[in-house]
Amino acid sequence: MLAKLSFISTLPHTLHLLVLLPKAKTLPKDVAHGELLASVLKRRDMKAEELAKAPVAANAADGALVVWAMLDEKQDAFAQQVVVRKALQLLLEEQPKALGIAVSGTTAQRAAELAVYGAWVNGALLPVHKKKDERKPLQKIELFWLDVEAAAVAKGARQQAGFDKHAFEGLRAQAEGNLLCRELTILPPNELTPGMYRERVKKLAKEHGWKHEEFDMKALRKMGAGAFVAVAQGSETEDAAIVHLTYKHPKAKQTVALVGKGICFDTGGHNLKPSRYMHNMHEDMNGSAVALGILLAATQQKLAVNIDCWLALAQNHISPKAYKQNDIVKALNGLSIEIIHTDAEGRMVLADTLTLASRAKPDLMIDFATLTGSMATALGARYSGVFATSDELASRAVNTGKQAGERLCAFPQDEDYEAELDSKVADIKQCTLAGEADHILATRFLKRFVEHETPWLHVDLSSSRCEGGLGIVAGEVNGFGVAWGLQMLR
Repeated sequence: MLAKLSFISTLPHTLHLLVLLPKAKTLPKDVAHGELLASVLKRRDMKAEELAKAPVAANAADGALVVWAMLDEKQDAFAQQVVVRKALQLLLEEQPKALGIAVSGTTAQRAAELAVYGAWVNGALLPVHKKKDERKPLQKIELFWLDVEAAAVAKGARQQAGFDKHAFEGLRAQAEGNLLCRELTILPPNELTPGMYRERVKKLAKEHGWKHEEFDMKALRKMGAGAFVAVAQGSETEDAAIVHLTYKHPKAKQTVALVGKGICFDTGGHNLKPSRYMHNMHEDMNGSAVALGILLAATQQKLAVNIDCWLALAQNHISPKAYKQNDIVKALNGLSIEIIHTDAEGRMVLADTLTLASRAKPDLMIDFATLTGSMATALGARYSGVFATSDELASRAVNTGKQAGERLCAFPQDEDYEAELDSKVADIKQCTLAGEADHILATRFLKRFVEHETPWLHVDLSSSRCEGGLGIVAGEVNGFGVAWGLQMLR
C-alpha cells in the first residue's frame, strides 16, 4: 500500500520534513526553517550550494526533523535521484507515519516528482520473515510549493500556478510496478517456485484484466520447445511453464513484446555453482519481475500500446533427469543446440520464449534477464547492458536510460563473434567453456531464435542488485528496468 498523497497550501506541520531547493549560491528568503538552516551551514562551514552534493539535517524547535537539499538542473536524472534518495533516507530511517515535502523555485514540479516517487518506493514495506516485524510503512505525504505564485509569475503563467497532479498519477503507477518487481525478486525460493509464481501471475491477470495463457511442460514438449524443456526437466515437480499475458488498449497502434527470464532458483545444474555464487540465486527470476512490473504500471497508466508479456518460469536443478554437458537438444525453431555448460540455462529458456514472442510479429521486442556474470564483470552493479538490432534503437535505449535515471551501456554484437559458437555436431553451441565475452556470445545465441527480423532489445540486468541502493531506490534489490521500460513504451 502506497502512502496517500495530498497537496496542501501551507507548510506541512509533520515531524519529518524534506525541503528541496534549486541550486543557488545563497539561500532564498522564504526557505522553510531558514534561520535554522543558516545556523547549521555556519556551524559546518558550508556554502549554501554544497547542499546540491550532500543534504543536511537538524531538529527544529518543535522537535521536527528537517532535511534540506538542493537540486542542480545541470546534473543528469541519476545524479538528482541520488541527492533525493540520500535526503529521504535521513527521514525514512525513523519510519515516520507522515512525511512533509516542501519544494521551491521554477523547477519545483521536477523536485516534487522525484521526492514523492522516492518516498513511495522507499517508504513502502517489502516482505521480511522475522518473528517480530516492528517496521512501520509511510502512510501520508503532504506536498507544498513554497513560492508557487512567484514561480508562476516568473514563467508568465499565473493561471497555471500549482502542481501538475496528473504526473503524480503516472508516478504512482510506476511505483506500484517497481514494488511488485522488488517484492517478487526478494521472495525466498521456497515461496516462489514456478508453480507458486504461476498462481500469483494468474491472480494478477484476473485483477487487472489481462488475457492469460500458459504453456506447461506437456504442451511445450508437444510443441517441440526442447531448449526450455531441457532446463526445466531437472525439477522433480514439473511445474515450469511459459506464461503469456496480454494487455490491449483500444487506441493502440503498436504492439510491444516484453520477455522475462524467470529462473526461480539456479543451482547451476550438473555444473554446480559453489556456495558463494549460488547465494541469492532465487533472484535469477528478476527479468520476469521487471516485465511484470512494466506491464502493471502500463496497465494502471492506461498507456495506448498493446503489450504481450512472456514469462519463462522454471528452475535449474541438479537431478538424474537434468540436462548435461554434450547433450544435443532441438529448440522450438528447429535449431539443434550443443550443451556446453548447464549453468548457461537462461539463454536456453529464453530461446524458445523469444521464438514464441517474435512469431506474434510485435513492433518491438524487449527481453530482460539476469543473464551473464560477464556483464557484471564488465559494468559492475551500477549499469546494466543493452544490445539492439540497430544503432538507432541502441541509441534510443541509452538515451531513455539517461532520462529515467536507469543507466544502460550499449554493447556490440557483430556477426564475427558468432564463430565462437560454431559446433561440429549441432547447429550452434550454447556457449563456450572459456567464457570470454559471454554477454556478447549469449546475445548472438539468442538472436538465432528471434524470427521475422523483429526489432529487438536485450537487457542484461547486471544492476538488479546494488549494495547501498541505486538511483532513487535505497534497497539493494532496486527494480531496475521498470522505469526505463515505461519510458520506452511512452
